[in-house]
Amino acid sequence: MFVLSVLFLLGTLFPCGHVEAQSTTIQFLKEAALKWTGTLTCDPWDCNCTFTKQRGCCCAANEMYQIEQDTFIRIKHLWYSISTLNSRVQEVTAGAKVSFKANMDPNIAIAIPGSNERCFGPFNTNVPIPYAIVSLNDGYGYNPSLGVFTAPCAGVYLFSFTVYSYVSKGERLYHKVQLMKNGMMVVSVWENNREDGEDSGTQVVQLEMKKGDQVYTELMSGRKLCNELQYNIFTGYILYPHINE
Repeated sequence: MFVLSVLFLLGTLFPCGHVEAQSTTIQFLKEAALKWTGTLTCDPWDCNCTFTKQRGCCCAANEMYQIEQDTFIRIKHLWYSISTLNSRVQEVTAGAKVSFKANMDPNIAIAIPGSNERCFGPFNTNVPIPYAIVSLNDGYGYNPSLGVFTAPCAGVYLFSFTVYSYVSKGERLYHKVQLMKNGMMVVSVWENNREDGEDSGTQVVQLEMKKGDQVYTELMSGRKLCNELQYNIFTGYILYPHINE
């Protein structure tokens, strides 16, 4: 740097010198610069470029080009990672939009011979309850025709069902509804008495589900749900998905 400073200083001191003298001076400084063994500001400096390039020396140009290339490659990799992450976020978000709510249709009840009741049941076998009035079905996992929810993705889900039945004075409340997962009973609600003309009960449960697992409620054999069936409700939603499945 001292050599170049001298060059600029001499150019300032002799602005009107002869061309030949300036050429001799420049040649002298060039040789001195090439022989310089001291520490320079930029180690890979090509001292010769000072005298051949009017725009000055491109110090460490190769390193700058390499940095530019490395930066470009890293940006490409970053863009790919962002695109992958965006796709994954959309996938997870789509999986998180799973929820349903359905009520029984009161028109499904039929008149019970010898009474004033209109009931769903009794049957001689366990029967899945078809909650046909659907007010919410995000993710379309719930089938109102069958009353069955099929998990569209793996995760932890929350399900609840409310059982309601009403009978005339002197009649018997007699029902049992149980929540089933893949054909296995999880929880249930039941009533069996003549002291209460109407009653309701609710169960809430969290279940770990795999994709394709099914959940539904069923009325037990010999039991019945009577009158105001629209108060029987089945709901569920995903708490969080398992993103690795």
